[in-house]
Amino acid sequence: MLVENFSNAEVLDSYSGKRVFITGHTGFKGSWLSLLLNYAGAVTKGYALAPLYDNSLYKYLESNLDIESQIDDIRNIEKLKKSISDFKPDFVFHLAAQPLVRYSYQYPLETFEVNVIGTAHVLEAIRSLQNKCTAVIITTDKVYENNESGNAFKESDPLGGHDPYSSSKAGAEIITQSYQRSFFPVQMLHNHHKAVATARAGNVIGGGDRATDRIIPDLVRALENNLTLEVRNPSSIRPWQHVLDPLAGYLKLGLLLNFDPLKYTGSYNFGPLESDQCTVKEIVEIAIKQWGSGNYETPEQFDQPHEATNLKLDITKSLTQLQWKPIWDAKTAVEKSIQWYKKINETSGNAMKCCMVNVEEFYKN
Repeated sequence: MLVENFSNAEVLDSYSGKRVFITGHTGFKGSWLSLLLNYAGAVTKGYALAPLYDNSLYKYLESNLDIESQIDDIRNIEKLKKSISDFKPDFVFHLAAQPLVRYSYQYPLETFEVNVIGTAHVLEAIRSLQNKCTAVIITTDKVYENNESGNAFKESDPLGGHDPYSSSKAGAEIITQSYQRSFFPVQMLHNHHKAVATARAGNVIGGGDRATDRIIPDLVRALENNLTLEVRNPSSIRPWQHVLDPLAGYLKLGLLLNFDPLKYTGSYNFGPLESDQCTVKEIVEIAIKQWGSGNYETPEQFDQPHEATNLKLDITKSLTQLQWKPIWDAKTAVEKSIQWYKKINETSGNAMKCCMVNVEEFYKN
């Protein structure tokens, strides 16, 4: 059977016994990826800062995960290089980042250091490996120069970024491209044995996200405390997707890249289908209906930092080349997310159980 035709479950099974290094494993997406690879039987090591929040998903899951965890900073190149070198990974998934747009306006230098220089550190550490290694560098849908045309961005569109977060992630893409061309050219694979690609995901939602200034965790905090949510940009469009969808894409990209670097080196968008577009207001209303109560308001905004109004991804390349497609639409993604937070209360905080409900439902498809 061709690797391209592997189901999500077959892709996940393919990581059994593989050595997988994850940067940012204590974050929201990193925690879910750690869970999936643990479920698959991979040998995993994580490298990240300590979880930011007392109720972080990783803190809930940690005791149930068989993972070697190193709490450290990717800005420390020597520690990172030693960590990766000692582990000798077959795969690296680089998720460590400063991930928030509004935070980046407050702390631009930290954002650039973590997202740009941190990515260079990861790539340099991979370059120092003697063994074969496949790396997927995770960036964002916000790497594109957004002129608010409303058109969906293709991987070949110009990179840019108005805010420090977006531009730092565009910088991470450019640095990755430079390393690929300078040190990991596919025509010299027999010498360096390294394969690298980047993944640009949409607005990822799901159970366990505790970040500020992200719509679902902000809404859940309001719902749990019987507060009215303030919605900043109700008409804005984002490529909403459940966290399991892009993670399935990252895993399939990694597997295919390992199988045929010449064919799969490059950048890939992961987002919803073209027909599945929702505004912030629609997402909030779906979530409130699923919760069973709640209110929101849209106060006038003054002197707010710039945020893109329309953001859409063209996922044709991932659909055709990777044979990947999203399993859950935006409505389902919101419903599954809200159900997760409700179940946490019902199961006395058993996050592993709540996550595995989603995993088992998702991987039936």
